[in-house]
Amino acid sequence: MTIDWQSILFQFLGGLGVFLFSIKFMGDGLQKSADDRLREWLNRFTTNPIMGVLVGIFVTICIQSSSATTVITVGLVSAGFLTLRQAIGVIMGANIGTTITAFIIGINIGLYFYPLLAIGAACLFFLKKATYQHIGQILFGFGGLFLGLELMSASMQALHQLADFASLTLHLSNQPILGIFLGTIFTLLVQSSTATVGVLQGLYAEQLIGLNSALPILFGENIGTTITAVLASLGASIYAKRAAAAHVLFNVIGTIIFMLLFTPFMQYVQWISGVFHLEPRMQIAIAHGSFNVFNMMIQLPFIAGLAALVTKLLPGNDGNINVTTKHLDPSFIDSSPAIALGQAKEEVLRMGEHALRGLEETFLYMKSGEAEHIPTVLQLEVGLNHLDNEITDYLVMVSKQPLSRADSVRHHTLLTNVRDFERIGDHFENILELLQYKDHHEVSLSKSARQDLIGMFSLAIEAVRKSIEALDTASLSLAQEVTELESLIDDMEDKLRQKHIARLNTNECSGAAGIVYMDIVSNLERIGDHAVNIADSILGIRH
Repeated sequence: MTIDWQSILFQFLGGLGVFLFSIKFMGDGLQKSADDRLREWLNRFTTNPIMGVLVGIFVTICIQSSSATTVITVGLVSAGFLTLRQAIGVIMGANIGTTITAFIIGINIGLYFYPLLAIGAACLFFLKKATYQHIGQILFGFGGLFLGLELMSASMQALHQLADFASLTLHLSNQPILGIFLGTIFTLLVQSSTATVGVLQGLYAEQLIGLNSALPILFGENIGTTITAVLASLGASIYAKRAAAAHVLFNVIGTIIFMLLFTPFMQYVQWISGVFHLEPRMQIAIAHGSFNVFNMMIQLPFIAGLAALVTKLLPGNDGNINVTTKHLDPSFIDSSPAIALGQAKEEVLRMGEHALRGLEETFLYMKSGEAEHIPTVLQLEVGLNHLDNEITDYLVMVSKQPLSRADSVRHHTLLTNVRDFERIGDHFENILELLQYKDHHEVSLSKSARQDLIGMFSLAIEAVRKSIEALDTASLSLAQEVTELESLIDDMEDKLRQKHIARLNTNECSGAAGIVYMDIVSNLERIGDHAVNIADSILGIRH
């Protein structure tokens, strides 16, 4: 009997395409339903590795993508919201959470996926409310997932007739390393571990592959899924790279352990399948889930060692910033609002240090043009926004308590200080964007214009530094110095505008360069204003 290879290939690829689209479509719907709460859960509840595992499981179940959870985690590590140890716990949990899809696939729902597709499509086309749109997206993706599996399974049935395929599966059973390699490569290509598991479940259900051949492919899939985290870490901080490396090492170590325990693990899967009379697809799901759960249990006590190992493999310190709050203890709000205000002040000072460093990094980028400063500037600006929200929320809770007149003044001052430091972050981000625009569009500033900006930048940095010192020490003399520096900055802005007009008249400066130049000057002048606002608040308190 002649086999129509074209039909088999087209049907398999079409089914795989439907499957991949449906997984992503369903995941997007789930992610939209969860909105920005995903990052908040990861940031707020990963207080220790065990909590990290639980949050990783929960978030991955919510969005049906361990890759998405891992990418978010790598981003949070890069931004300073998570430590490496917390991130490893989340990654372990994400590996477990992604197995839920395999269990869903293992359920035989017959032809019920067609009504799911119909209901999902109806929600998408006829209901305009965002909630119903998300529900429609989830249902349509869920139905499409089974449709894709059905198409792939149907295409595989013809492979029974091939003697070559039977010899290949026999070869895989004798060469488990080849199975690991195939699982890794296929997952790398389709960028979805769920797709690999789905295909494997289809092959096993059609009796085209034995359990001893399927398990190494399953182990390889866990290695292949780490590529997304690796890609997400490229160009990010060394800490993000370490998080991605920890993901790779976690799954590689797990694969090595389970290959050493291959026979007892296979016997365990066969035993539990016999006890519960599991269907073939569910047997693969059990193997997938068991591998990830056991791997987590084995390696969880050694998170500190894994973190130390990746730190040794990827040495260096690129100045990662911890932007989480350190001093805000809610227990003091009720018992001692005055102490709570003192804690808030410590966080405001940390916020000021981040604002100063962001301004300095932007200055270094302007002088050197080295792109290594850009991630730090962006990270600091994100951190300032986060601290702004956390400190403001804390101060709002403090305001609900009875405060003395002096504490009320301190409370109001801290709120305005927070806003000023956050605005400094916005301004140095604006300057960074202007400098990037200049570089990308090959706009050049004249030598005199660069010297003018360096001078004004130095004054702005000095004003911000002295304002932080004045806030820390409540020094009237330092606050007065900030006022004097701000006057110099204002005078300098007027002089630089006049010099800019002169350069335009002599064609020393282009129009595009002039726009960039004057916008930077304006942002630096506004930074000086925010520095003097902080100084004025100190002068007001002392008076």
